[in-house]
Amino acid sequence: MIMAQERMILKGQAQLEEMAAFVRRCARDGRPMDQVERGLWSSLLALGHTLLRGYVEGVGPGDIGDTLILEGRELRRLEVPHDRRYVSVFGELDISRYVYGTRETQKQEAVPTDALLGLPDSEFSYVLQEWDQSFCVEDSYEESRRKVEKILGIGQSVRSLEQMSLSMAEGVSVFQESAPKPPAQEEGSILVLTADGKGVPMRRNAGQAPPAVRGRRKKGEKANKKRMACVGGVYTIDPFVRTPEDVVDEVLRDARRPDRPKPRHKQLRAELTREIAGVEVNAKDRIFSWFAEQVKVRNPTGRKKVVCVMDGERALWKKLRALAPGIVCILDLFHVLEYLWQAAHCFHPEGSAQAKEFVTDRLFRLLRGEVGYVIGGLKQMATKQALRGSRGRQPSAVIGYLEGNRRLMRYDEYLAAGYPIGSGVAEGACRHLVKDRMERTGMRWCISGAQAMLNLRAVYLNDDWDAFQDHRIQAERHRLYPYLPLVRRKRRKVA
Repeated sequence: MIMAQERMILKGQAQLEEMAAFVRRCARDGRPMDQVERGLWSSLLALGHTLLRGYVEGVGPGDIGDTLILEGRELRRLEVPHDRRYVSVFGELDISRYVYGTRETQKQEAVPTDALLGLPDSEFSYVLQEWDQSFCVEDSYEESRRKVEKILGIGQSVRSLEQMSLSMAEGVSVFQESAPKPPAQEEGSILVLTADGKGVPMRRNAGQAPPAVRGRRKKGEKANKKRMACVGGVYTIDPFVRTPEDVVDEVLRDARRPDRPKPRHKQLRAELTREIAGVEVNAKDRIFSWFAEQVKVRNPTGRKKVVCVMDGERALWKKLRALAPGIVCILDLFHVLEYLWQAAHCFHPEGSAQAKEFVTDRLFRLLRGEVGYVIGGLKQMATKQALRGSRGRQPSAVIGYLEGNRRLMRYDEYLAAGYPIGSGVAEGACRHLVKDRMERTGMRWCISGAQAMLNLRAVYLNDDWDAFQDHRIQAERHRLYPYLPLVRRKRRKVA
């Protein structure tokens, strides 16, 4: 073993000397920098492959005796070494090692070399898996495959990357459950919950006929079915007292105040309704159960004010009311603003100064707590204008929205208390977590693949990627190689 390792190390030294000679030749010949860089990178990969092979040779084939007693059972060393394919970031290795079991056709119950090397369950190295999926959470599997092949010269199939994503995502829930709560001194005094929905385009089920061709689709009709993902966000923040004028300047005049506090320890999740252990679990139930856990963990003494900011979807507010008492419920101001613009365009041309003035005036009044005045004014204008058709229905829809959500629009109180009144975190999460990856051109998902990607993207966007990789590697090694201490003891005795 030592001799084989030394041969690899000597080979690596020769490769390193050749790299130095290559640099000298390039300097003498006046090569362009990019050519030198490409040549060095190729040589570095080859050098890494050689030295990694040397490390494997040093560990050896794992012969720790004729038998191995594992949990009171005697396993014997099978006669013929078994080869294993291992794909590292430096390229592919074939690792020949002894296995222990009852007989050749039965399960390989102990593989000392695998345990000593800490090899993954997959044939792809942990480092390659991490790099692969860090590309996959940002881009399509095909594009990620191309990037990795371009950089490392390693060819992988899209199918292998998809399976890797499914396997890696299995560890997300355990990681999230075991994550420590944020330090109290780093938290803000307001705990904010926010949720929204975003559709994910789904594949047709096997055997399902394609949609009939019926000519041009009607307004609002989609070419493919979507399954709604419920996206949730939790963070803390310090109070930020503002006036109605401050808010109008920010949302209509893009005058963001520089002293606005930043969300602290923001966490995002996205769930699809799906079967778990044979039982269909609702996506909203999953998100709001997580909200309940976060309230307990991040507000254990009840001293923080808990605020929830969402749009007017009744199903979401119904889930919240069942969550916990005492939560301040706030209707997202930006959704209200959309309705105000709809009303404005019923009475004034789009893009006109009159439409902007209409919205500005009503927004000021809503922020001062004058919801009833705005509703009454819209009713009077609709009656006087005698609008017909779709234009006549629009004011009624706006009035119904404001009346139905009136109890969630005490903006004068919210601003005085320094509460957030916009669900920008949820809106951003729907875009970054779901849309930017799941709704690219031509993408269609199965439920398991979509949820796996949503889980991994949540970890990535929460800045937990490195911690998650460490956690899942340790968990998998503990599961695969509980006999590692026994192997080490046996190896020392044999040596």
